[in-house]
Formats: sequence, structure tokens, C-alpha cells
Amino acid sequence: MTEKLKYKRMVLKLSGEALMGGDSYGINTKVLEFVATEVKEVVLAGAELGLVIGAGNIFRGVAGASKGMDRTTADNMGMLATVMNSLAMQDALERIGVITRVMSAIPMQSVSEPYIRRRATRHLEKGRVVIFAAGTGNPYFTTDSAGVLRALEIDADLVIKATKVDGVYDRDPVFDKSAVKFDYLTYDQVLQKGLRVMDAAGIALAKEDHLPIMVLDMGVAGNIKRAAMGEKVGTLIAD
Repeated sequence: MTEKLKYKRMVLKLSGEALMGGDSYGINTKVLEFVATEVKEVVLAGAELGLVIGAGNIFRGVAGASKGMDRTTADNMGMLATVMNSLAMQDALERIGVITRVMSAIPMQSVSEPYIRRRATRHLEKGRVVIFAAGTGNPYFTTDSAGVLRALEIDADLVIKATKVDGVYDRDPVFDKSAVKFDYLTYDQVLQKGLRVMDAAGIALAKEDHLPIMVLDMGVAGNIKRAAMGEKVGTLIAD
């Protein structure tokens, strides 16, 4: 089935908040199961998939720093929280038969493999899902930047930014019903318009290597597979 895929190797970026579902904190198992099912579908279609998961459902470094905590300490805590989310996602995937490896930028061999680029690529070639945990391993960098960085390192064809809305808008559609959705944007337009798709560092990295980013609604079944097949889903950010 791989001949139908426009993008063979991809990185799926999920926010930690997305894992909360309707809860106010933590990990909603129903959401985990849904995402795992969506990931399995695209893997069965022949895609090679890496995941990067944020930590906003557990601890956000920027928020901690804004309350007086040392920024480096807060970011380190946030990176550790991404490992918790990654292990939860690994469990959900393996319970439905998807072989998964968690690779952490912060070494913790008792629960994950250390991130080694060549090993990650080999896992993908063998059809395993790789979850890249602990961001870049450095403070001051978001998991958005980590998602783009890992995608570039493994020579991915596409970054999928899965959100709660169906693309990028000129204003927040949750609060402004007159907000206009963009079907296509260039990297420069995202930066110039100040659109909060992902942080500027991530967009700049993608621009430098011409890595397309697809922003879509994670809650719609089949969206990830449709994006992999090159269908018009959400908003495409490219040259």
C-alpha cells in the first residue's frame, strides 16, 4: 500500500494538552487509544512514523519559569514529563500490536533507549514507531523545535502538527467565529503574520531545509493517513 503514500517518513507532533481530552490534567486513556489507532492505521499503510509529544498536560517549563522557578530547572522538568507521556503512548501502541521504541534525549536506560540517530532510522526502516522523548535534551527549546529537528535528522518527508482545530487561522477560531482559515502558507508568511502555529525556531529550521509542515485536527479519524497520502487536510506550510 506504500505506493499511495505521498509522504513515506513522517514525524507526528502532539501537544501534551491534547492528551488530556476533556480532563483538566494528566493523560486521558480514551485519547491515547484513539491516537494509537490512528497511528496504527498509517503504519499499516506503509508509513514510517516518529512521534514527539509535549508535556503541557503535566508540566510546562515556561509556566514554571513565569512563577519564579529557574528556567533551566523548569525546562528540565518539562522534558522529563514528556518521557512520561511517551511511555504512556508506547503502552497504548503496543497493546494494539504496534512495535514501538521510546528514545530519550536525556539518557535514562531503565525506561528508554538513548537517542541515537542511526539507531532511530533503523527502527523506522524495520516498521517500528519511534517516540522521541525529552525534547532536544536542552532547555530553552520547545517540543515543536524538537519535532522539526528530529524530522530533519531522520530525513522525514513531512511534519504533522496535530492540534484541536482543523488548520491555521488568522485569529483564534475558538474565541472568534469570524476567523479565516488558511489552506496554504509559506514559512515567511507564518513568521511575518506572527501566527502561533509553532515557535519561530521550529519554523525557521523547517524553512532552511524545505521541510513541509501539515497542521490538522487530531480529533478527526483518518486525518493523519489522509495527510500521508497527500490529500488536502488542514493547512500546509511549505515554500
